[in-house]
Order: sequence, then C-alpha cells, then structure tokens
Amino acid sequence: MKRPSRNLSAVLTCAAFLLPGVAVAQPQPGEPADLAAAARAAEQSLHQSFANLQFEDFGPAPIKGPLYQASAGGRILYYAPQSEHLLFATIYDKNGVNLTALAQDASARKKLGMLEPSQALTIGPPGAPTVIEFTDPDCPYCRALDRFWAAKAAEGKPVRRQIYFVSGIHPQAASKAEHILCSKDQAGAFRATYAGEAPRPLVTCKEGAARVARNAEAVKAMGISGTPTLILDGRVISGFQQAEIEAWLDEKQVPKKPPS
Repeated sequence: MKRPSRNLSAVLTCAAFLLPGVAVAQPQPGEPADLAAAARAAEQSLHQSFANLQFEDFGPAPIKGPLYQASAGGRILYYAPQSEHLLFATIYDKNGVNLTALAQDASARKKLGMLEPSQALTIGPPGAPTVIEFTDPDCPYCRALDRFWAAKAAEGKPVRRQIYFVSGIHPQAASKAEHILCSKDQAGAFRATYAGEAPRPLVTCKEGAARVARNAEAVKAMGISGTPTLILDGRVISGFQQAEIEAWLDEKQVPKKPPS
C-alpha cells in the first residue's frame, strides 16, 4: 500500500537530512576533487528526484556510514553507529511514499496478535468500522478524540472502538479506568469520565483492576508510549490526527462494488 506524502516541506527536509556522507555542492578549500564531484552528482540527483521542489541550500549532513532502522516505543527510528546519531525522522522515496509510516504499520500488524479483545472496552455498533484505540482518561487529546467520535456518529459515521487504557502516564488514569470497567454502564461511565465528570468515590472491583493490569501489559507489548494512539486497518496513527482519521472514515464510507 503506497501512501503519498501530503507535506512537501517534510519531503524536502527529509531528503536533505537523510543523505549520509554528502558534502556541499560547491568545492571547499582543501576538499578532495572526488568528494566535490560526488556532492555535485548527489545534488543533481536530488533535483531530479524532487523536481517540483525548490531547494535553497544543499550542504553536508552530520550522518556518516550506514543507517539502520529500528522500532522503539511504537515508533520507527534510525541509527548511524559510525557518527553515533539517532534520528527520529520520516523517510520518503522519490515518489513521495512515506516509507517510515509503512514500516511502522508493518511493525504494528505483527504485534496485533498480542492484543486480547476480551480485555478491551468495546464501544460502538456491531458492523461499524473497527478502531483499536489506546487512551488515557486524563489525556486532553483523548477527550477531544472522544468528542470527535461522538460528532461523527451523529453524522451517521459511527465506529466500533476497541479501547485499551494506558495507565502509566497520569497518576489517576488507572483508578479512572478501573472505575469505567467496574461500572454497570461502562459506555456511560466512559463518556462521563472523558467529559470530566468522574464521580467520587471512584468505583473499584477486582475484575476491573485485573483488566487495567492486562491493558498495561498490552500497552507495553505493543510499544505504545503516547496517547491517543489508534490502529486503523493496521495503520498506526499517533496522536489526534484529525485529517488522517477523517480520510480513513471517508474511505470506509465509499460503497463497495458488487462482485462481477
């Protein structure tokens, strides 16, 4: 699945930043002739690959030697051992395809088997598009996302949310998650808590505490480090990225063609 870049400035930044061992285009005093020639060739190749972009500068990158890819905390990162650089960056190919996002999605799909749907809180009508959601009751962006889902449902675009609680960021997140899972009306308790209306005292129960603990294990296994984090058809969305979520919802609303 190819994902074209929507942000040309990001392509520009990454294209200039992720060319290891590149010298400046103009020869510098004392610079070997073969290195200057390599720099000019690299600059020419860069202009050919990204012809629609205007490059103001072309200079040396601090990275030296081979660049390796790793997955940590649910994110893809890059390491250059020769120059000891760690890059939290996005790599695009010459067609504007986000290779970092594709690698991150592939990593997430491998880990989906670690999730136990029976330990999740499921909200939303059966048959609606399924969203895997990692959330924190005290995360303001998670609360904004909850309001977004409610607005989409009112527009006739509901989703079925498979929710796992992240309890290691805010001090009361675990107790609020347990309160939700121990309530008779879990969906109602979820909505009230995310609206900032969690009652005192919070409801507790052995089963709810166990599910919060199991959720924490799943979060650790998946490498989730921030909230909200969504998985949409195997694609990881870190944070409340409304435009990307809207695009996914629009794709889900397109009627499927009947088999010929």
